[in-house]
Amino acid sequence: MKLRDIVVEKAIVAPLKSTKRDDAIKELVDTLAKAGAVDASLVDELAKAVIKREKKGSTGFGHGVAAPHVKTLDVQRVHAAVGIAPAGLEFQALDRQPVHVVFLLLSPEERPEEHIDAMECIFGVLTQDRFRRFLRQAKSPADVWGLLEEADSASEGS
Repeated sequence: MKLRDIVVEKAIVAPLKSTKRDDAIKELVDTLAKAGAVDASLVDELAKAVIKREKKGSTGFGHGVAAPHVKTLDVQRVHAAVGIAPAGLEFQALDRQPVHVVFLLLSPEERPEEHIDAMECIFGVLTQDRFRRFLRQAKSPADVWGLLEEADSASEGS
């Protein structure tokens, strides 16, 4: 699985307008709806599901990155949105540092293996310091998409 298989290109927000975690989650779900990846009538419900999951334990895993996610019956395939928060968001991250890069993931509940594959794909690149640093510096959706393309190309070679 490649990042470009799951990240919806029109659901990249750089920079995020939101300054709070829950608002950023809603903004990213809304962006997925505007991109046609999810039904617009489900935005509030999906955002609430992601926030509810987040309250069980933060997906801010440190190094300025968070990957809020939820498995739901409301999507038929894995979809991800990416948000860049230059000023940082309070995400209750493990290292207590602000989050600057958010990968929001929605997965079909009935296919948990796809969710796991997508999470492995995302975490595979987010553990790389250089990739995180460049993502954090991205000024536009095109910058982010270019970095995702580079990461996918690099993973093809390994």
